[in-house]
Amino acid sequence: MTLEAPQSFIVREECEKAASQNGFRRVLGEEAGWRAFTSTTAHGTIYLAAEGSQGPWFLATDHAGVVAELDWPAADMSGPGTRRYTFNAQSELYSALDRVYDLAISLPDAPLREFERRVVGLPRTTEAERLVVQRIGQDIFRDRLMKYWEGRCPLTGISDPALLRASHIIPWAECKSDAARLSVYNGLLLSALWDAAFDKALVTFDDQGRPEFSPLLSDEARGELRWTNSLPLTNCHRENLRLHRQKLQQ
Repeated sequence: MTLEAPQSFIVREECEKAASQNGFRRVLGEEAGWRAFTSTTAHGTIYLAAEGSQGPWFLATDHAGVVAELDWPAADMSGPGTRRYTFNAQSELYSALDRVYDLAISLPDAPLREFERRVVGLPRTTEAERLVVQRIGQDIFRDRLMKYWEGRCPLTGISDPALLRASHIIPWAECKSDAARLSVYNGLLLSALWDAAFDKALVTFDDQGRPEFSPLLSDEARGELRWTNSLPLTNCHRENLRLHRQKLQQ
């Protein structure tokens, strides 16, 4: 692979447009054909390059959390960042950048930093004041779960926002820190019926993301809890779910 270096006007413009339209609007400069970008809202740096105006296109990132989440094949090439990827078409690059941005604003502590920014100086003396702060946190949590789970319940494929719930694995009140409360690894994006059963510990999930049902569920209720895919879980999810499984109603 031979990168265009320095980038031509067309490649430079296309890289800047792709980065800007997907949340990475700060241009850091170019080195060895790789143009670097950051975001005011997301962690990490991305790097874009191309062989020419017709591609292929290359993306690199230094965000370890993002790299750990992606199952894309790595490009066999040297360059910046911790992992590099190849895309034959610009449309593929745009889709990849959209996913990288969604993960970068969700991992590892981006929700916590956003919460701290928004609640700084807010009083927490009365119950009403504490509820205001909690609501801000829960809104951020839901927004980042929507990003992380790509706007759909992974069990059912339901993507109607009104039917999706941000389900804490370890409940808000039981978390020992705001970091735990706001971590996307402490949350599942579930359709409303699944969320209700999960919240009441009538269903939980094993380490492979498969449902485990409480014997207290009626046959009718269990029949309505339909699913087509197991949950794609990280080790962080699994650790939190081990605690949830201890609550499964017998």
